[in-house]
Amino acid sequence: MSNKIKYISPFNYKRFDGGLQKISLSYQIFGKPIGVSPVILVNHALTGNSNVAGRNGWWNKLIGSNKIINTNKFTVVSFNIPGNGYDNIEENLIYNYKDFIAIDIAKIFSIGLKKLNIYKLYAAIGGSLGGGIVWELAILNPDLIKHIIPVASDWKSSDWLIANCFIQDSILNNSSKPLYDARIHAMTLYRTPESFNSRYSREKKDNIYSIEAWLNHHGKSLENRFKVQAYKSMNQLLKTIDITRGEDVLNELIKKITGNINIITIDSDLLFCSNENWKMYERIKKIKKNVNIFEIKSEYGHDAFLIENEQMKDILNGIFDNN
Repeated sequence: MSNKIKYISPFNYKRFDGGLQKISLSYQIFGKPIGVSPVILVNHALTGNSNVAGRNGWWNKLIGSNKIINTNKFTVVSFNIPGNGYDNIEENLIYNYKDFIAIDIAKIFSIGLKKLNIYKLYAAIGGSLGGGIVWELAILNPDLIKHIIPVASDWKSSDWLIANCFIQDSILNNSSKPLYDARIHAMTLYRTPESFNSRYSREKKDNIYSIEAWLNHHGKSLENRFKVQAYKSMNQLLKTIDITRGEDVLNELIKKITGNINIITIDSDLLFCSNENWKMYERIKKIKKNVNIFEIKSEYGHDAFLIENEQMKDILNGIFDNN
């Protein structure tokens, strides 16, 4: 398994708004070398990165040797979203972050795939922001992906999501502790009232509520591993997912996709609400036969795609066993 961070030579990219920008794109490969096995693209979420498998991989319960996404059978490729800071190279952070939208990342990933001589994907899967990029990539190249798997995500950023990203951006630009404060706010959206109440039951230790200690841990943890500018960039992308670019063309776009669409939603998700996914499914199943929806049942909310591993395995088993 070759999983060191690799780099594609920096290239000039023409943004959706027409501006030119030099892009540095890094990635990791897990499993088989490119060119000998079916390829799976895995897209990371807001504070994630390309390290999806192995000892410290954030999705290593699902991706690895003899796991559901089996690295003995597949080539797994994961790009770092430009500006996410994972390479720790200051000049690769994006300071004009509001000039980028989600479709830009899909275009950059498409360029990256071509530079790696990858022209077909067995699957593209991603959670949250990563799932939105999966949608954008499927629209950008309707014949690229055999199995399209957006998880805890949607084809567009809802008004609810945009509102919360607006709050996050305000915190990141105005707080004296931007990473800490933005993270503890976000964690209340990644989980649910039920999960907090059942786990902590208003318990106190050393005169501090346990839920406060939990939030404090997550705020400090992100401060130690992430950069404010990276958070600003990823938050901007999260609020700009929209495969239609604001036009009433959803049906036409979906008709062009040749691959199977497998939507995975979470019944308690407070960020990408399940009812929006179900509305999407009910609409597009009338115009496309190979579309499915699966719902994770969980009290954990949005983060369930990282927690409910057995349910994820059950859902993905049918997709990755039939290659």
